[in-house]
Formats: sequence, C-alpha cells, structure tokens
Amino acid sequence: MSDFDLHPPAGATHKKKIVGRGQGSGLGTTAGKGNKGQQSRSGGKTYPGFEGGQMPLYRRIAMRGFNNKNFRVDYQIVNLGAIDAHFADGEIVSLENLMAKGLIRKASMPVKVLGDGRIAKALTFVVDKVSASAKAKIEKAGGKVETP
Repeated sequence: MSDFDLHPPAGATHKKKIVGRGQGSGLGTTAGKGNKGQQSRSGGKTYPGFEGGQMPLYRRIAMRGFNNKNFRVDYQIVNLGAIDAHFADGEIVSLENLMAKGLIRKASMPVKVLGDGRIAKALTFVVDKVSASAKAKIEKAGGKVETP
C-alpha cells in the first residue's frame, strides 16, 4: 500500500441528501418533514424551554437570589510589561496617555494596572487601581502611584 493512497473507510462517507426536488428523487413533496404541523412549516421552530404552550418551568418558579451583574465594576487591564514598552522614563501613566498609546480602548471604563512583566523606568501612575504586586514593582523601579 502506498503512503499516498488515502481514503476513508467503507461507509464513512455518504451522498448529500438533496430534498424537495420532485417525486422522482424520493425526497420530494414533504421533503422528509412529514405531514403538516409546526415542524413541517418554514421557520417552524421553538425556543429552548418551550413546553407546547404550557407555562414553562423557568417561568413557573419564583425568582430568588441576587445577581451582581448590574452593580459590578469592569476594569480595563494593562500589564506593567506593556507600559514599560510604550512609556519613556519620567512620563505620567494616566487614562489619557494609555488611550493615546493604544493600550486601552475606552475612556469611559476605569483602568487597573497588573504586575505582569518587568518595569525599569521611574513612572508616575495616575490610574483607578493598581495591584499590590504592580505597586511593589513600580516603587522598586523608583516610580510612584497616585490615586485620582
């Protein structure tokens, strides 16, 4: 047998089923959908949890508990390694400067600096939050952290 004589095992491939192309094809008229009813109609689908018109279980059960989704604060994350690559010694790292250098996308979201990577420049950080490891690295490099 040649290395290039590749083929799937017998029965692994099937001919494509082309439906709704006349009686002679064997899959005409109802096109394999049976007779009448919701599932035979165009767009005749139901949503997950549908119980045939009966009030679905997820609507019968009372809502309980608390969800923090509406109250949580999402931060844009920037790592020290990226900041070290984009900023010169003595610069101020602020929301506006991070936007200008393309490290964050939205001016409306707060920024948090994380300690991934190395920093060798003395920079002043004026951002919303700084992790403990990032603060230690910044201060070790001679920089400082100011909270707005």
